[in-house]
Amino acid sequence: MGRDRLAALRAQRPNATPDPGQGVYEMQPHPSPSANGTGNSTGTDPSSAFYAEATAIQDSIQDFDENVTRVAEFHSRSLNALDDAATQANAAQLERLTDETRQLSNSLANRIRALEKPAGAGPDAQIRKNRINVVQTKFMATLQRYQEVERQYRQQYRQRVERQFKIVKPDATPDEVAAVVNDDQGGGSQIFAQALTSSTRYGDSRAAYREVQERHQDIRRIEQTLGELAQLFNDMGTLLGEQEEKIDAIETAAAGVAHDTEGGQRHTEVAVKHARSARRKRWICFWLTIIIILAAVGIGVGVYFSQHPIKSSSSG
Repeated sequence: MGRDRLAALRAQRPNATPDPGQGVYEMQPHPSPSANGTGNSTGTDPSSAFYAEATAIQDSIQDFDENVTRVAEFHSRSLNALDDAATQANAAQLERLTDETRQLSNSLANRIRALEKPAGAGPDAQIRKNRINVVQTKFMATLQRYQEVERQYRQQYRQRVERQFKIVKPDATPDEVAAVVNDDQGGGSQIFAQALTSSTRYGDSRAAYREVQERHQDIRRIEQTLGELAQLFNDMGTLLGEQEEKIDAIETAAAGVAHDTEGGQRHTEVAVKHARSARRKRWICFWLTIIIILAAVGIGVGVYFSQHPIKSSSSG
């Protein structure tokens, strides 16, 4: 019974150590450093936040570059697809990837704009400027690569449309081919439909017509992407120029402040020299005055005694 009471008393203690054979007691959790006010949750250093964000942006640019590679792979698969099911599945995947890449590129542009706020003058501003230039250069290089990929496959899709049209109408004129390839305001589709009525290869002609319609959709999507990339690239180029002007203005102002400070220091040194010189001259004047006074007194005393000689008394 005494043993039971001892176990009960131990159980009432915080962080109690279990008695062998009496079960395991739950330990009270220790407060975390941030909970008792001794942690590092008081905020993030702005400089550290800048470099962390710059590194994160570079990682996202790498993801963007990988997406561009995948877009190229899906374009290649689309051109080499052997049946309609594979073509449609690939087109759906390519569309999702294109949307994802568009969102990623826009997000990167916004993050770089936020990163480009001038941090002021000083050595850290120059370091930040260099880091921002690295980030911008990588992003714009990836934008250019994406543009090149889309232009390359737009050309290949057009060549594919031209081949398919010539299957239906081998004697097509260059103007007809150009109209079908460009499909301005749907005129190419009308020309293709008219060619189908006179084709003797109905099955192949229908398959070619379906593919041409699909390629026209691919080309329109690519041209939309190219327009967005061109606008984004121009915006980033303009932003880069504005950032250069802001940083140059800050550096010019800092140089002016340094020049003014140096000039002020020189003026102060000159003033100190003038003050010392004036003080030295005052002391010289003081001692010259004392000397003149003493000389005057000496001369006066001499004159007086020369005019009033002291008479000596004679004895007896």
